[in-house]
Amino acid sequence: MSGIIGKKLGMTSIFGNEGEVIPVTVIEAGPCTVVDIKTTEKDGYQALQLGFGSVKEKKVNKPLAGHFKKNNLSPKRVLKEFRNFNISEFKIGDEIKCSIFNEGDIIKVTGKSKGKGFQGVVKRHGFGGIGMTTHGQSDRVRAPGSIGASSYPSRVFKGQRMAGRMGYDNVTIRGLKVVKVDPERNLIFVRGAVPGAINSIVELIKN
Repeated sequence: MSGIIGKKLGMTSIFGNEGEVIPVTVIEAGPCTVVDIKTTEKDGYQALQLGFGSVKEKKVNKPLAGHFKKNNLSPKRVLKEFRNFNISEFKIGDEIKCSIFNEGDIIKVTGKSKGKGFQGVVKRHGFGGIGMTTHGQSDRVRAPGSIGASSYPSRVFKGQRMAGRMGYDNVTIRGLKVVKVDPERNLIFVRGAVPGAINSIVELIKN
């Protein structure tokens, strides 16, 4: 199971071999630099730490700046670890490109879903709302209704569905198919939609 870090560029559609229209998400995948190599002897597990994108040195905190300086690398915007790479084939400073994926590969994509901010129960949980506007009631249409019992248990249960922050969660979609790989432009075309807004960071992992 190997993977790469990418940036979601948006959605479009392309034509298949038989002329069918295929909706795809375009992802700028890599190139990613091997920033660190985790070994069983030193860290207890095997993994490659990959860096994607560049960032100014003044925007990196001191521990991270020292981490990059130790390995003689320029600062990277995103760092993520990927296990089950054959670490013996890589050394610090190597580049991993989208060519590790092939047309027809089945992958999973992980990203942050779009943040919706503070939302009420109708949008956040799909409540129907009270809906009645008779007898002078006009401001309770999208209200959640009662949130607890009376004298017993005299409290609101944990996990009660109420208004609050919505979105910006880690979401993984499995079983997505790689339709096309463009190594010259570091682009991967994945069938269907992937989590996140345009220009958000995603992980592509090959099963």
